[in-house]
Amino acid sequence: MSQLVEIVVLPAERDNENLIRQKAAQQTRLRPEQITHLEILKASLDARSRQPVYRLRVEVYGPGDVYTPEPALLEGFRPVDGRRKCIIVGAGPAGYFAALELIELGIQPIVLDRGRDARARRRDLRDIQQFGIVNPHSNYCFGEGGAGTYSDGKLYTRSLKRGNVLKSLRLLVEHGAKSDILVEAHPHIGSNKLPGVVQNIRETILQYGGEVHFGHLVTDFILKNNRIVGVVTEQVAPATDNQQPATDSQQPATAEWLADAVILATGHSARDIYRLLHQKNIRIEAKPFALGVRVEHPQPLIDGIQYKQNQRDESLPAASYSLVCQVRERGVFSFCMCPGGLVVPAATAPGEIVMNGMSMSRRDSPYANSGVVTSVEPEDLAAWTKHGVFAPMEFQRSVEQRMFQAGDGSQRGPALRLTDFIHGKLSKDLPGSSYIPGLFPAPLYELLPPFIYQRLREGLSQFGKMMRGYYTESAVVIGTESRSSAPVRVPRDPVTLMHPEVAGLFPCGEGAGYAGGIISAAMDGQNVGRAVAAFMGK
Repeated sequence: MSQLVEIVVLPAERDNENLIRQKAAQQTRLRPEQITHLEILKASLDARSRQPVYRLRVEVYGPGDVYTPEPALLEGFRPVDGRRKCIIVGAGPAGYFAALELIELGIQPIVLDRGRDARARRRDLRDIQQFGIVNPHSNYCFGEGGAGTYSDGKLYTRSLKRGNVLKSLRLLVEHGAKSDILVEAHPHIGSNKLPGVVQNIRETILQYGGEVHFGHLVTDFILKNNRIVGVVTEQVAPATDNQQPATDSQQPATAEWLADAVILATGHSARDIYRLLHQKNIRIEAKPFALGVRVEHPQPLIDGIQYKQNQRDESLPAASYSLVCQVRERGVFSFCMCPGGLVVPAATAPGEIVMNGMSMSRRDSPYANSGVVTSVEPEDLAAWTKHGVFAPMEFQRSVEQRMFQAGDGSQRGPALRLTDFIHGKLSKDLPGSSYIPGLFPAPLYELLPPFIYQRLREGLSQFGKMMRGYYTESAVVIGTESRSSAPVRVPRDPVTLMHPEVAGLFPCGEGAGYAGGIISAAMDGQNVGRAVAAFMGK
């Protein structure tokens, strides 16, 4: 029988198979040559002491033990016949993984996305980065792969009880991601690698009989007797960028799509979909969300704090951090930390400033950035009650627009040195930044709602005490980080995962309020795919 052992190695020894074999032999009382196979199940970096180490959980196979690798998940896929159809609105991780799950279950997925394919999106991202032009249908949030495609590709999730994490990771590997993500405690693909993985998932969907259509904005739901039977779309953007269409037919400007069920996986920024649901008298709910700023430090400074080294050992990855504290009975916490990363503009409409972060696979930028946000609860929005269920969304929008109005009409970001942000004074100049559109000094202490500013100010002060060196004038605070979670929830039955009032409508992923990141969204997509199959089996 195979044995499980815990092995500690230095960062430079992380990939030294001979050394790992010797250490495994010592713990299992086997000779190194008797070990027939080593399977690393988990690898986590421990930097709590002066000498960082990797802690490995290893399964050791000796004489008589048989290691049988699991067959590829894609080997079980078969073409769908199209007799049962499900429309999926949104080609993000929730939508694409729901599509894969439906194919496994013999149901044809028809994926509709308002944005463009992953390759064509690059032009839209260049336009917002370099020229301040926001395409409201294809940007850092909308388009193939969703927000995660070009916003870092971190795969860590705490939602381990919500679904099959390993299945989601294995599917990513089978579509081109490195197998390291199966064992790393904080797996990461990178914004330069993830688009290729996403495109490979699309090819799988098409290969087995699914459909994927880009540039199609859902403008109406087709309802009959409290059941959804389809959607209406308007063609809003070219599907591709000098490419052949990703589907086998050109669709008219306005089209009706009919199916047995509809999965709504539109992401946290599809405000028009929330409006459409409300217009059609389909119940939605206001929910708490988070809002704040993005804080950027020089990466060597974070490395020095976390690794206690003057210069980071080349065997170590760019250091990250995770901070949280309580301020006036509200949480203030870091979010979407991007070591060796870039700050990027994530607005989804003209006239707003929204920040996000990303890292390439090598995480080799000289900067580290993280969202720092605080929770916004219903009682914080007493002045916004006239907006009803949309109060959180309109509050969110108002902050984003105020940041834009403080500037020159471009996507330049309003910012302060961290020290000046805490002291409530305007910076004379700003440190270097990864943010391509550029920064300008702005009174964030006036632009942010007072309760948000006060919580962030006190929270960042506490972070400076928790992480010595974090509080520094070489760090910059940029407004605003406002899309960490959806301000609206689309309710669903906890068992059927279907909207309680509309048969066949399945809210899914971040936009519906049931996920927060690539993997949790992917798992929710898989869960909803199975729920759709159960519904169709009735």
